[in-house]
Amino acid sequence: MYEYDLSPHGKSLIELYKLMVSDGYKRTDGSTVMNVYTDFELKKFRKLIKPKLSSEEILTVLDYGGGGCDWLAPGFDNCSNASALSYFNLQQATVFEPARNKTLKYPAYAVICIDVLEHIFISDLPHIVEELFCLSNKLLVINVACYSAAALLPNGENAHVTVRSPDYWKGLIDGISVRYPDIEVMLICSETHKSGVIFDCFKSSDWSNSKTYSIDSKLRGFHIAA
Repeated sequence: MYEYDLSPHGKSLIELYKLMVSDGYKRTDGSTVMNVYTDFELKKFRKLIKPKLSSEEILTVLDYGGGGCDWLAPGFDNCSNASALSYFNLQQATVFEPARNKTLKYPAYAVICIDVLEHIFISDLPHIVEELFCLSNKLLVINVACYSAAALLPNGENAHVTVRSPDYWKGLIDGISVRYPDIEVMLICSETHKSGVIFDCFKSSDWSNSKTYSIDSKLRGFHIAA
């Protein structure tokens, strides 16, 4: 199992996020939010992700940085009122969220990491992405926001501490994926709250098996309806 001790900046960020959970936070518009990180961010991507996460090969999931998500609560899907666990036809889901003292990280068939990496201090990112791969047996689904947040940290900085372009995230993840050739990766980069780009799913073993030397990164846009 891959183990990594966060940098001092990374550890202090966790403490700031814990304060936000307990005390609320300020927004860039001056308002205050008390019910913190309870939105099930995966919900808006459920139709995009379902073909992969509902595969017969995927039985368990680790929600890495899942906030206050409840995989057993009804209403995840508006049409069926199904829970997330039922909607994706999974047997078990575990949520890792250090800001809420949920510190267990069980390896799973699929690891999902939604709206998390942009909250991590930049020098910790390669190690966290490595951990995501290490915890996954088959599938890794990552969504990252490429824009500033409406939320402010208790010290006044923007809560999205690492805002980078989709190409940055693709390059970072590609570089680490070569050590995990059989893990399929789905990368969704949000350029706004409801739109962005999705890179084609890939395994780095696909590159090794290619008959060509030039490997293209294909992507398509997405827009989440209101």
